[in-house]
Amino acid sequence: MTLLHSRRQKEIRKRLEGMRPRLYRVAFAWTHNRSLAEDLTQDTLVKALQAARQLRELESLDAWLFRIMSNCRRDHFRNQVSTENVDNYDLVDERTPETRSSEQQLIQKVRDSVEALPETHRQTLTLVDIEGFSYMETASILEIPVGTVMSRLSRARARLRKLLATQHVDVRGNDSNARLRRIK
Repeated sequence: MTLLHSRRQKEIRKRLEGMRPRLYRVAFAWTHNRSLAEDLTQDTLVKALQAARQLRELESLDAWLFRIMSNCRRDHFRNQVSTENVDNYDLVDERTPETRSSEQQLIQKVRDSVEALPETHRQTLTLVDIEGFSYMETASILEIPVGTVMSRLSRARARLRKLLATQHVDVRGNDSNARLRRIK
């Protein structure tokens, strides 16, 4: 039993290490603050390690981790009177300066549009459309009904389309979708 427990702990640790970039990416999408995203990621991993024995199925690790992170974020903002919302994220790319500038402008427009969404819609959109979680997994992470996930996602997508259209971002063609996918 101890050997089996030890192997399971090692597997969980290995998978947690691999999840750090993904957790950070979502935390940053939720907060738009590098420092806070790093703190949320760290807090999530620490709590996950402490509670690893509670995880019944390794297959549900991803959703379990994002639920922990959602709770960490909620706890953080519950304890804060006001927060600073700073977006200092600069992408480094090997393309020409013109291409980089154009892509940076597109990225900023998308970020600004996502940031303009209500927080509940922003969370749902990032979990489903960027991180690829199912509606059921997203409902579990955010601790809301599946129907609420579906309605929030529908409203978030519609609102995002309108916001991007006002900024003259074409989201109809395949090329645009591919470019928007890379913004993760």
